[in-house]
Amino acid sequence: MSGAQHSGPRPATPKFPVKQMTILAMCRICEPIAFMSIFPYAYFMIKDFNITEDEAKIPVYAGMVTSAFAFAEFSSGVPWGRLSDRIGRKPVLLTGLAGTALSMLVFGFAPSLPVALLARALGGLLNGNIGVLQTTVAEMVTVKEHQPRAYTIMPFVWCLGSILGPMLGGALARPVMNYPALFAPGSIWERFPYLLPNLVCTFIVSIGVVVGILFLEETHAEKKYRRDPGLEAGKWILQKISSCKKSKKSGCEKDGHPCEVVSLLGEDEQPPGYRTSEGSPQLPSTPSPEPEEILDLNDCRPVSRSKPAVTKAFTRQVVLNIVGYGILAYHTITFDSMLPTFLSNPKDIPVDSVSLPFKFVGGYGLNTREIGVILSVQGLYSMIATVFIFPIVVRRIGALGLFRLLALSYPALYVVTPYLVLLPDTLRMVGVYIIVIWKCTFATMAYPSLAILLTNSAPSLLMLGTINGVAASTASLCRAIGPTVSGFLFTAGLSTGYSGLAWWCSAIICVGGAILSLSMSDKGGRMDPDEKSEEPELGFEDHVLDHNALDSAIAAAEPRTTYQDDEEIDNLI
Repeated sequence: MSGAQHSGPRPATPKFPVKQMTILAMCRICEPIAFMSIFPYAYFMIKDFNITEDEAKIPVYAGMVTSAFAFAEFSSGVPWGRLSDRIGRKPVLLTGLAGTALSMLVFGFAPSLPVALLARALGGLLNGNIGVLQTTVAEMVTVKEHQPRAYTIMPFVWCLGSILGPMLGGALARPVMNYPALFAPGSIWERFPYLLPNLVCTFIVSIGVVVGILFLEETHAEKKYRRDPGLEAGKWILQKISSCKKSKKSGCEKDGHPCEVVSLLGEDEQPPGYRTSEGSPQLPSTPSPEPEEILDLNDCRPVSRSKPAVTKAFTRQVVLNIVGYGILAYHTITFDSMLPTFLSNPKDIPVDSVSLPFKFVGGYGLNTREIGVILSVQGLYSMIATVFIFPIVVRRIGALGLFRLLALSYPALYVVTPYLVLLPDTLRMVGVYIIVIWKCTFATMAYPSLAILLTNSAPSLLMLGTINGVAASTASLCRAIGPTVSGFLFTAGLSTGYSGLAWWCSAIICVGGAILSLSMSDKGGRMDPDEKSEEPELGFEDHVLDHNALDSAIAAAEPRTTYQDDEEIDNLI
């Protein structure tokens, strides 16, 4: 009987929002390019600041550079999430991009460590995109069947940026030293040897801001119907381009609305509850209560801001997912920050300092370009794993089963990594790439799995901005602590002869995350079909305040009207 009940609405399942996800991805890719570009040269930048003569202390300062961004992002994550609930997702996302551009520009001109730390902190304060981005994706994707696909797009984009960022940073850093024929000694490029990669990253991020202003649509349940001058300008530009390329558009000529056909925000690609005011003139062809319902909902919206609603948002499963997100962020950022330092350290291993299984010291002695290549390969493989491995595995064992499997297996990665320096010279690079592939496979599947669990555990989409803001702040705090703590442990390990100390401490943190994952559950979530069908469990207030429930009901009713066929709509118009 239950199968019969769910079979009715299936034809009304909305299409995947390909076009808007593409626009969001174009904005998103700018950040990993900028963020990852500093990793290949962070060790050498600290060394050029002449802070210390002891190279064993450089990892501490390199960790501080990474932590400065995360600490600042931690302090601003919740305010940005709440602000996105009030003013919308798009303004916050674009402000974050602009903050990233400004931060990179200041970082490129940094003459000392304090200025570099200030630049990174500035970027963290102005960037609230992590939580808001997750909220935007959740509001775009209104059906559970689309989640595996949707939650692989942003990690895929991050992986693509992880390829381009290290390549730019490694290739463009120290241009006078690496390309003396093009960059003369004594020029600004010698005074600021890390300016060039940051200038290029600033330009790329600026393009992302422009794309977002022109083509990114608001997804907030209340704010998506307001007038957007930037979006209108983008539609006008597309209309002009389309009219130049194709003079005859039968659909445009018949409807008299050319911008609706060429728009990146076409109605055929939008899920219920994700239509702009430009699309709303078509709605009167169906029964007209929708605009009236929207107005009524907006009038009642202040009720959803009450403290009890926010308190109810943080259920046991939401809290467990947030803590798990913080643990995952801690140990993954320690890996990302320690790996370049590990590869930069001198490769000589004093024979008298080796006392297996735990006492040994060594590195790889690679330069910025070699490290950049390794990090780019890491990003390339991450893209492959995100597109081809994660969707298959998550459909077979579910998001919870996958996350538990990864959490239980993660400690082995950190235990094994420091032993790479003991491999023979012919196998050392092979060992590095094996570890990189291992790490990428785990990371590309763990983050989207946990994002799905967190999104589905939220009681309502109206609270998701705050929930993701808290999750982002928690992750940022852990990312801030991680590089600094691991930097101190790395330095202490090198000084005492135990270079694996920092890695093994991260393994202990992973064990805590594995234990936590056993308490997580994916039952009774907001998007669980059984829960959604049990209407008595939802209060009247939940129905009134949930735009997505209203839009889903309207979408389910639309196929039963006489206007479901495009040709009939054209005839009516």
